[in-house]
Amino acid sequence: MPNDERFIIDGLNLPTEQKFLTGKIAVSGAKNDALPAFASSLLFRDTLKLSNVPEISDITAMAKLLEVLGVKTEPKAGGRWELFSGKSPSATLEPDIAKHFRGSVILLGPVLARTGEVIFPHPGGCVIGERPIDLFLSGFQKMGAEIIESDHSYALRAPKGLHGAEIFFKHQTVTATETLMMAAVLAQGKTVLKNAAMEPEVVALGEFLIKAGAKIKGLGSSTIEITGRGGKLLSAAKLTRKIIPDRIEAGSFVILGALAGKNFTVTNLEPKHLESLTSLLLEMGIKLKIETSAITILERATTLKPINLRTHEYPGFPTDLQAPMAVLLTQATGRSAIFETIFEGRLGYLETLKLMGAQAWIHDPHQASLEGPTPLRAQEVTSPDLRAGLAYILAGTIARGKTVVHNGHYVDRGYAKIEAKLRGVGVTISKE
Repeated sequence: MPNDERFIIDGLNLPTEQKFLTGKIAVSGAKNDALPAFASSLLFRDTLKLSNVPEISDITAMAKLLEVLGVKTEPKAGGRWELFSGKSPSATLEPDIAKHFRGSVILLGPVLARTGEVIFPHPGGCVIGERPIDLFLSGFQKMGAEIIESDHSYALRAPKGLHGAEIFFKHQTVTATETLMMAAVLAQGKTVLKNAAMEPEVVALGEFLIKAGAKIKGLGSSTIEITGRGGKLLSAAKLTRKIIPDRIEAGSFVILGALAGKNFTVTNLEPKHLESLTSLLLEMGIKLKIETSAITILERATTLKPINLRTHEYPGFPTDLQAPMAVLLTQATGRSAIFETIFEGRLGYLETLKLMGAQAWIHDPHQASLEGPTPLRAQEVTSPDLRAGLAYILAGTIARGKTVVHNGHYVDRGYAKIEAKLRGVGVTISKE
């Protein structure tokens, strides 16, 4: 096992033991809303103020990248940040950070639009199959950028600025939608993004840019129109951008409650962002109380019904909740099926769940099935990515014995103070 940060969980040994998690667990701001918010600071002539920013390592990495570009990033108390891009930011993303940090790709549009060029390594991040950047490159080409590729990096150049274009995404992508939308805000003329992502994070970003002076239509639909400002920067003025609740963290906690909760309440969330999850939980027989900004699992169901789970772009079931949901499916009575439509290679974590006692079969890179219910047993495991790591923690919470999850830094990328939050509802967990 690697010498790495690790989580250690003493399991509840469910369903043998009549133990429950109870209490309230709060959701942090969304990583996938905060990262584009940070990147958008390059579109502003004045200081951008953010609130409800999660304390996670991806935010630290983004702040470091922006600092190297010349953006002043200043953390404040209580999840607040202030960012100021100055008069002449740099165009080169720090390779040592960017190549290991997938979120760096969100900077391409703002940097290119602001400086006329951007130089960057092929972005990295979690190992969950192919994640090409061809949609980004072809989109910027249509907006007038020239692409120069070397052995280790790319350079996009548009010395005369970007111009509007009609761009069709061959598949919906949140990050490409966001970064091209931000680039289009400073471009000359109208840009139309077709088959655009409809996720709440895209809508939140666009709505704030509108408040700051951008002209954007169609947010929340698959066609977004942006009328560019011809290089004129936005103004944050007296605005503060509040990061929306993290729907993936919220969903992960709701799934934990479904696994082991009784009077278990997840707070600071937006229920309408979780309808694809809550509808399935109700179908499985889990009793929920859904309120304005909270969801309570009233009690752990004695018998869970199996389901067929298909991931899909929003408003469908999030691919980032697929692995945590699989842990719940190990406790359903009968056979459940998973169809992963977004990424190849994201089902490999099931081999580890099998070591923990799950009956699971991977049929191809996109399909798997599970048979339950099966009690889980503790194992020493290594997380391959952020969401699988969280799934192993959930599995360890209900297992018999002590589970050790290595590569804990992956989990820290997306879940703020996860061990403290889980201890607050009764999970016995520590980090070393």
